[in-house]
Amino acid sequence: MILRRLGLVPVAAVLAVMALFAVNPTAFAASPSPGAAPAATPVTTPVPAGGAATHAPCPNPTPTATPKLGPGETPGPTHHPNLCPAQPNGADPFSLLAWVFTPVFQAIFLVLVFFYNIVGDIGIAIILVTLLIRLLLVPVYRAQIVSQRRMQMLQPELRAISQKFKGDRQKISQEQMRLYQERGVNPASGCLPTMLTMVLLLPMYSVFSSGLTAPNISSMLSVFGTQVVSVKCQAEAAAGTAPCIQPHIWWLGGLNASTPEILFRIPVIGFGFSLLALVSALLQLLQTRMMMPSSSDPQAQAQQRAFLLLPLLSLVYGSFLPAGLFIYWIVTTLFSVVQQYLIAGWGSLFPLFGWTPGFAVGHTPRFAPPPPKPRETKAGEPSPAPARRDPKDNAAGTVRPNRERGRTSRRGRRR
Repeated sequence: MILRRLGLVPVAAVLAVMALFAVNPTAFAASPSPGAAPAATPVTTPVPAGGAATHAPCPNPTPTATPKLGPGETPGPTHHPNLCPAQPNGADPFSLLAWVFTPVFQAIFLVLVFFYNIVGDIGIAIILVTLLIRLLLVPVYRAQIVSQRRMQMLQPELRAISQKFKGDRQKISQEQMRLYQERGVNPASGCLPTMLTMVLLLPMYSVFSSGLTAPNISSMLSVFGTQVVSVKCQAEAAAGTAPCIQPHIWWLGGLNASTPEILFRIPVIGFGFSLLALVSALLQLLQTRMMMPSSSDPQAQAQQRAFLLLPLLSLVYGSFLPAGLFIYWIVTTLFSVVQQYLIAGWGSLFPLFGWTPGFAVGHTPRFAPPPPKPRETKAGEPSPAPARRDPKDNAAGTVRPNRERGRTSRRGRRR
């Protein structure tokens, strides 16, 4: 709940990816079908050089062990596995998860190949796929931002309830739920984007790590036996020594979208530094600061400063996650920042280090959400019971009433 409110959903999602990667690096790789016969040498399905991938590449053969190289010998070309649908395997629990996500993977992969055929560059194709996904999910993410904004508007009343019933958690929970019902706010309405982020991020990781490295991808270009799109493979894909789709991005200096972008290794800790990971971390930091609720409570401010450090974990992920995943992440974060700006404005971004630019002073969001209003009761539905007024809530309740019977004190009486 805290992660969703502070806009750290992408961080939580990649934590799950990192855990899966650490336990089983091939959890979402192209998997061989059950019953594949082992072969003495790596066998690859022929792909027409420079032509469309039309031959069925599955099942994948079991490759033999790499022979040891003698003095002066150079390693031969690397043979990549063909792209095959994942099959559940009782001995490997990750295979079941990969099998469940296969339809989502195939849908994303088909759209990526479609855009790749049009623009001829995998980097631009990744950007177009990301924009298409975010445009389709605009209503869902808008509902999340509006829900977060309305929750922030209710924070003063929620704090007042906590102070009034301090120490009684059950009473606090009841009064807060009553307030949510009266104002028509659902605190769980922003959970759907969190689930969608997880559902999309895991197959997207597999698209870049497996789909962009396979020499034959024809099994994923057909739906129910009908080929949906076709793609012209590289000439080296026929020998299985190069992927079908060109993974290098020319406008990023030939960056390979299927492998991690490591500019240099950081001494001592050994992690690789990625420029894309740095850009992604800074954009997440910007988005988190915009979505963070303003608070004057020192304890809440300290907690918010701690959460601002979480986006910096992307610098660690850059050592082992594909560069294409960071391109997707950067574009989707930029889209979220723009959407957040249009709906809720700059939020808590300013003042930044005590500085507020002129364009942020008095800024009114273009699509500002209305403040939460009391919920209207339907015909025949009982209206919510009004809250009991505690006499201590106002100053009049603490004043003793005047008594007309005269003085009751013993002071001044004659004995």
